[in-house]
Amino acid sequence: MKKTLLAIALAATAVAAQAKDIVDTAVAAGSFKTLATALQAAGLIETLKGKGPFTVFAPTDEAFAKIPKADLDALLKDKAKLTAVLTYHVVPGKVMAKDVKAGKVKTVQGSELTIATTGGVTVDNAKVVKTDIVADNGVIHVIDSVVLPK
Repeated sequence: MKKTLLAIALAATAVAAQAKDIVDTAVAAGSFKTLATALQAAGLIETLKGKGPFTVFAPTDEAFAKIPKADLDALLKDKAKLTAVLTYHVVPGKVMAKDVKAGKVKTVQGSELTIATTGGVTVDNAKVVKTDIVADNGVIHVIDSVVLPK
């Protein structure tokens, strides 16, 4: 009986400990519904479920709400532009908050984000409001605005 209970407990622990990729982690957080919708529209779900590692500067639903609805709707319908905007939020590699340095960093989209560390961390003009949400294929840092490639 003890061995059976132990086996059940170990199996439950193993299931609970299964790591989540960046997409699953963001969806589970509950504050990235618009980002998840945008990733789906751009066909980027499988990419961000891939091996990585990735560092994602993830805008919250409130960040997307700062974009006028007509502009956001148009962006969601323009797959090429949407893909460019979303991949501009992704940096190759896993960069934890303690490793962030001011300067320019190349994005998956190809352009460079400007990272500033004076008075808190900003990515272009977006403020990083939460850091180090670890996923099994990278890390998410939450930002308060959507950043656009130049």
